[in-house]
Amino acid sequence: MSAGHTPTALITGVAGQDGSYLADLLLERGWTLHGVAKPGGNDGTVNVHVEQHRVDISKPGVAQVLIHEVQPDYVFHLAGISSVWRSWNDPVLTTQVNGLSAAALLDACYTEQEASGKRIVLVNASSAEIFAGSGVPLQNEETRVAPTSPYGVSKALSHNMVQVYRARGLEATNAILFNHESPRRPETFVTRKITKAAVAITRGTLDTLELGNLTAERDWGWAPDYVDAIAAMADYGKGDDFVVATGQAHSVADFVAAAFAAVGIENWRDYVRSDSEMLRPADSARMVGDAAKARDLLGWAPTKDFEQIVDAMVQFDMTEEMAA
Repeated sequence: MSAGHTPTALITGVAGQDGSYLADLLLERGWTLHGVAKPGGNDGTVNVHVEQHRVDISKPGVAQVLIHEVQPDYVFHLAGISSVWRSWNDPVLTTQVNGLSAAALLDACYTEQEASGKRIVLVNASSAEIFAGSGVPLQNEETRVAPTSPYGVSKALSHNMVQVYRARGLEATNAILFNHESPRRPETFVTRKITKAAVAITRGTLDTLELGNLTAERDWGWAPDYVDAIAAMADYGKGDDFVVATGQAHSVADFVAAAFAAVGIENWRDYVRSDSEMLRPADSARMVGDAAKARDLLGWAPTKDFEQIVDAMVQFDMTEEMAA
């Protein structure tokens, strides 16, 4: 990019956890930012310096018009239905939102690049869920794509589409994100549900926490760290695939124990009920990522460990509860 040029970036899903952290990071760099938030969504979390576009990019022609209008140097495709559980309830919508929007955006970027001669770098939020049925204990960029849920399939579609357009000459990258958490996680996610419940139980406003599978193991990272990795992929500028993970597995029970310990409750099992209604149809047993490639090529490493992540979320929820 020429010296003195202020980069312009488009972030889809700018109102979400990752989109809002990425917007903060890129605004600090002085970039010009455009964001897509879903029509009718909550945009209270969106930075006021982001120019918002309320459009549905999965609809024919919409992405094409948007990319031509914004003329971005960088596109970060973070929008999507991010709940595996919800994807079982609405597989058609999940496929449309997660799969078709990626295809539309990639094609729009490629078409604009071909017409204008200006290079566009795209980073797509892929997911560890594309590896859910791979059967290997540690997943990396070479792991077999074998999704086990409609969500995983929708992400695999976007992942493969990125590779197709990369082969055509678009600098398109897959950020294969393993689970990552923060206080900006919606309460529909089990991690946020746990930290809020721990605070509510210690305050006496809740008696029990109901959860599904306590033995499911995940590789949980800190969302701002993962957003740093996404930005590093854009800076790298060459299309590729990168796993973003901590390499450490913890169970849902570990998360509960850490959250309750953070509020001073040791006997957490006295407060937790396991509800079979909340189990997913096909819950991948163990998801752990090997981020060696991101470390080697991007110089990326996580800054917060598991206990620090849980503690940061609990501290935030305690502050929120006191302010309520």
